[in-house]
Amino acid sequence: MKIDHRVLGVLCALAMTAGAQEPYRIGTTTANFLEIGYGSRGNAMGDAVVSTVDDISSTYWNPAGLALMRQNEVQFMMQPWVADINTAFFAAGLNAGNLGTFAVSFIQVDYGREEVTTMEMQEGTGENFSANDYSVAFSYGRRLAQWFAFGASAKMVASSIWHTTANAFALDVGAIVNTHFFSPTGERMDGLAIGMSIANYGTRMRYNGMDLLQPIDPDPASAGNYDSVEGEYKTQGWELPLIFRLGMAINPIATPSQKLTLEVDALHPNNNSESINLGAQYAYTIHSFGTFYLRTGYKALFMHDSEYGLSYGAGVFYRIRSLGNTAVKINYSYRDLGLLGATHAYTFSFLF
Repeated sequence: MKIDHRVLGVLCALAMTAGAQEPYRIGTTTANFLEIGYGSRGNAMGDAVVSTVDDISSTYWNPAGLALMRQNEVQFMMQPWVADINTAFFAAGLNAGNLGTFAVSFIQVDYGREEVTTMEMQEGTGENFSANDYSVAFSYGRRLAQWFAFGASAKMVASSIWHTTANAFALDVGAIVNTHFFSPTGERMDGLAIGMSIANYGTRMRYNGMDLLQPIDPDPASAGNYDSVEGEYKTQGWELPLIFRLGMAINPIATPSQKLTLEVDALHPNNNSESINLGAQYAYTIHSFGTFYLRTGYKALFMHDSEYGLSYGAGVFYRIRSLGNTAVKINYSYRDLGLLGATHAYTFSFLF
């Protein structure tokens, strides 16, 4: 029992540290859509799933969770965001048995269309511009031992505003350890789980494009034809939002028909203060039908001036027995964003 006491001590220390440190480097990263959270299960649990995620949404939360997938899975998520921004997530994974699980995922953020205005035409030029962010990731997860899973993702991150674009490349890595500690059944999968992930470790993003080209007059005091010299605004490179997650989860209830999971995650980002996420999931299984889920959580405890708050959601897993080993999952989540209102996310999955 000495080991589990030490583990609990580490989490307590992280919680106290998160509450004591002041925020730093706020607003100093780009592509912050990578911090929103994708996957209704994780969103409903206050983003506290780094040590228990076991479906294709692992490509976002912790690629090591891919190793826990038992079937191939295709997932699509719709998540209308604030200020008429729309986000979407798509992922597909292939379980290759002892070779591990291979996956590809896509995140897209659409900021809508706006009118183009200039100093001379402040009511609009008649043109419209749009802005979009997206990322494409290739992921892999595998069990290196019965109790240890490892995963990694390589991804491209891109952003565009009218004719101006930026891109970067990044890596995610993660691990999950399953132990016998606190297991009601004596099985590792029902015991204390420890998860870790590092997300968005990569290159800087710098915008380039024709919209940054402007005519300039390098010498206004001299006569001549210098007033139309083409000049370019050179933008600065910005870091991606690097996030380190460390979490622990236990299952106080684990029976053939019921399971209660409690998780706490500690986060250390490079653009804000440290914080704690809390999450809970209750699963009730009807063996002739499938499984129902109820979830709740709280995101960003101890974060300075956080607008995040309570989240909750529900889901259902239905086994289509007439089609052999296929199944569908439908999940929903609600998140309170304080002054920004609330968001809803809808996730649909097909397993085969």
